Amino acid sequence: MPITTIGERAGVCWGADTSDPVKNYQRGWDCIISGHGRTLEYVNIEMVLDGYSARVMREWYTHIGGAPTRLQASTRYINYEEFGYIMPKSIAANEVAGEEYQDAMRMIGHTINMLTDMGIPREDAAMLLPLGMTTRVVDKRNLRNLIDMSRQRMCNRAYWEFRQMFSDICDALSAYCAENGEWETIVRTQLYPKCEPSKTCPEARGCGKYPKVGGRRG
Repeated sequence: MPITTIGERAGVCWGADTSDPVKNYQRGWDCIISGHGRTLEYVNIEMVLDGYSARVMREWYTHIGGAPTRLQASTRYINYEEFGYIMPKSIAANEVAGEEYQDAMRMIGHTINMLTDMGIPREDAAMLLPLGMTTRVVDKRNLRNLIDMSRQRMCNRAYWEFRQMFSDICDALSAYCAENGEWETIVRTQLYPKCEPSKTCPEARGCGKYPKVGGRRG
């Protein structure tokens, strides 16, 4: 219960009654709408991100505020014959391009297996693995960091797979402990791109949803 947790933690420092969940919720919501961002850091989010590309996870790692941490599947233990990978929609929509893409992935797996059969260390043969390879990450970060990330990564100009992953995270959080609805409230009111509050776009090259204001000009 993220909102209640925020209110309970804040209440301790304010000398308030923290035994009442209703008061904790109200206090927590007051913290959120008042912009008391530090209180958000007491809500930790732990998740398994599975089936996304190594490429998008490299971007995920750039959001390091609030001391997040993560563990990622080692390339030493991948099934090189059948490793998963992401195919962009632009390639999948072209039958010939799709076949070429899949053939290339199969060739990479075949070559890595040949190298390991020759005695090449797995960590060396794995250098052939593409960034489109799917991976698995155990991630922990706090709510303040996730909210900050949403401002950039929910933008229509963000990398498409990152936007899809963030949408999946929002859906999973909304469904978590759905009986009290606190996570759904957090997702609905706090996770959004940076253009939404002002209805203007600060990017030099916007998506066209809102008029541009400020930012770099070419």
